[in-house]
Amino acid sequence: MFPHNITRDEAQRRSAHLNTDSYRVLVDVSGADPEGNPLAEPEATFVSSSTVRFQADESVESYIDLIADSLYSASLDGQALDVAGFANSRLGFSVDAGWHELTVVGLCRFSRSGQGLHRFVDPADHKVYLYTQFEVSDARRMYACFEQPDLKATFELEVIAPRHWEVASNSAAVEPEPIRGDMARWSFAPTLRISTYITALIAGEYYREHSSFSAAGGEVPMSLLCRQSVKDHLDSDRILATTHGGFKVFEEHFGMAYPFGSYDQAFVPEYNMGAMENAGCITFRDEYLFRSRQTSAAYESRDNTILHELAHMWFGDLVTMTWWDDLWLNESFAEWASHFAQAEMAEDPLSVWAMFTNARKNWAYRQDQLPTTHPIAADMVDLEAVELNFDGITYAKGASTLRQLVAFVGREEFLAGIRDYFAEHAFGNTQLKDLLIALEKSSGRDLSGWSAEWLEKPGVNLLRADFDVDDAGTFTRFAISQSAIESAPTLRHHRIAIGLYNLVDGTLTRTERFETDIADASTEVAELVGKSRPDLLLVNDDDLTYAKIRLDDRSQATVIEHLSDLESDLARAVCWGAAWDMCRDGELPAREYVELAFGAVAAETDLSGVAKVLAQARSAVNNYAPRDQRADLVQQLETGTGRLLRSAEPGSDHQLAFARGLAASVESDAGVSVLEGWLSGAEIPDGLTVDADLRWLVLSDLAALGRVGDAEIDAELAQDNTITGSQNAAGARAAQPLAEAKAAAWERATNDATVPNETHQQIVASFWQFGQEDVLAGYGDRYLQMCEDISSSAGVWEKMGQTLQSNALESLYPSPYADQAWLDKVGDWMGSATLTEPVKRVLAERGDDAARALRAREANATSN
Repeated sequence: MFPHNITRDEAQRRSAHLNTDSYRVLVDVSGADPEGNPLAEPEATFVSSSTVRFQADESVESYIDLIADSLYSASLDGQALDVAGFANSRLGFSVDAGWHELTVVGLCRFSRSGQGLHRFVDPADHKVYLYTQFEVSDARRMYACFEQPDLKATFELEVIAPRHWEVASNSAAVEPEPIRGDMARWSFAPTLRISTYITALIAGEYYREHSSFSAAGGEVPMSLLCRQSVKDHLDSDRILATTHGGFKVFEEHFGMAYPFGSYDQAFVPEYNMGAMENAGCITFRDEYLFRSRQTSAAYESRDNTILHELAHMWFGDLVTMTWWDDLWLNESFAEWASHFAQAEMAEDPLSVWAMFTNARKNWAYRQDQLPTTHPIAADMVDLEAVELNFDGITYAKGASTLRQLVAFVGREEFLAGIRDYFAEHAFGNTQLKDLLIALEKSSGRDLSGWSAEWLEKPGVNLLRADFDVDDAGTFTRFAISQSAIESAPTLRHHRIAIGLYNLVDGTLTRTERFETDIADASTEVAELVGKSRPDLLLVNDDDLTYAKIRLDDRSQATVIEHLSDLESDLARAVCWGAAWDMCRDGELPAREYVELAFGAVAAETDLSGVAKVLAQARSAVNNYAPRDQRADLVQQLETGTGRLLRSAEPGSDHQLAFARGLAASVESDAGVSVLEGWLSGAEIPDGLTVDADLRWLVLSDLAALGRVGDAEIDAELAQDNTITGSQNAAGARAAQPLAEAKAAAWERATNDATVPNETHQQIVASFWQFGQEDVLAGYGDRYLQMCEDISSSAGVWEKMGQTLQSNALESLYPSPYADQAWLDKVGDWMGSATLTEPVKRVLAERGDDAARALRAREANATSN
């Protein structure tokens, strides 16, 4: 599954003897070879020339990395090398001690998978767009390099491209020099020392807006880039306001001026990720340029992503991990820092952490309870391990743990340690111990035990209040109990808050709060003894730590009856999380979770929480409710969401969220009539605009129900002749309950290397649908064969990148029909099949999800 692997041991051996100084890279996308002759495939290939200056400390044999179709030439210190030695993405060489210069010229291939140098032709206007995505190890798809983060160097890029294009890189914008015909050359100034994975190239017929910002180190030129066909959706004022605010927060609290000379932000198509922190040249998926009405949650999420990537300029780009073992140092810190900055900029800082709790932490909790869980500081033995562990633990659990660390050492002590860390290690590489040394110095606390518990051990703890009360309802004994599962038994030190909430004039208000340290299986909390038992006792109030919690009986009853009366949005987020966790564990029946959702979600002020709760209600019905209850609960979803929509304020964010929820929930004839009316312009609620994105959501649901077909999908695509429209159309076709539609979708998903990455994602995500048993019969077996084919790189899977393989493995798993017989069958088959570790991992995780669902359904059935 990872054909061009690099191990940690190999990287360590190379950096032990080599030290890189500089790269000079020429990327020629003009369609000509080095002699000026036309390429055989000018729309599929390009020429790359890379010269690296490096030093060897002794005579050594080593290699340089490049993924290319072929080499034109290579030379070392002016002497030609035999390019016949280029194999398995490596060109070997031998050098004596001293400085050397190695030049490699190759024929490289544009990507259609979002990895390397991706090429996209916009169906809206046929304009061409290129962009790079190099993390973890795909810079070698554009130029020859030492592909590991600790061999930093300066990076000087030249680009030959059509002169009417815009070209951006890690250095400030430059004027092109005309060279031949309609071609020009862009020559960028050398960067400061950076790792290869954060070098970047943006080139094409982009629309570009220039601006600047007065940063602490002087004026920083900035720009925003996007496709011409979406430039009307580029809301530059808000994007730049968020960026400027982030600059101010980070420069103030990190104690160091922005380290790179310019700052460009490019919104690019068919992007696999949310964004990427290339030094001074950020790339974002251009779905962040909203062409349809969005709720405030979408804008807040985009703001957070902008701040996440900006935080990386210090943590990741300025100071970089030595190897990918400390990937969490990059991602967890940026995840924490983005929310920290957002909170600093917000009128209500706690609302930002409520958004984090609602939108991010459940991702971590789910990942951490899978059999494939791993420590935050994972053992990344090679690049394949890195790909496997790029997950909710790396991001959301790590950020949650950092928030716990801030509570543990103190906010000002934490920030002081970070400032010292940046000052000492600027433009260098670090390991976990370097960060801990800085924080121990600033806080005076020994963090070795904290690191061992939190960063080096997997698993999530469960906290609950353990108490006695007298006849007057006064606590006579109070403790916090802590437990862990057998496979991840670590009990941790937690800094938590305990909130006492009471109904006061119809509002559930916090009347007292206690902050304390807990450890071991039980910790006495003397401050609570003598206090009156409240209506709601909230363990982990303010969500300071990373832990599952359970509510006592009275608190649970209060939440079910009065969650909408709870005045703190962060406290509500903690309660929502506890309820969802109990539902997943089979302790709260799915029908009760649905009742809770529809009883309180209308009053939820965090729109990310609104969307998440509605989605979790659907998931509860589809996954955790007994199958004989599903039809009734689906009807409750539909009628409940419809009722919420009717009562919502016209034109409000809640109205839009409920409209989307209804479009995703309808299965009845009456509901279908409502959705069909929206498409034809009939009976649309006042204030609701059925725009392009909502139309596709409605159409996709109707396609899954067999109420529209190819003709209606074609007609909608004709009205929305964009890449987004094409992707949505592919998903709608795959959702249809027709044998020919399923066959065509399966063929495109598993046997067509030309399918673009985002289109592929839409197809696989829409394939499995409830109520389509007849047309889906046999695809479970075909899925298992696909797993074997991916493992052996058979057929099309030899060419399809890791992202497309992962998407297929994750989304084509037959979750709606994964019963015990299926799990037994897969278990038997895995005993004899030859599978790679990534394939085994997905099968283990999806199988665990299915087994959890079966346990919850059984518990739900016996709770009636």
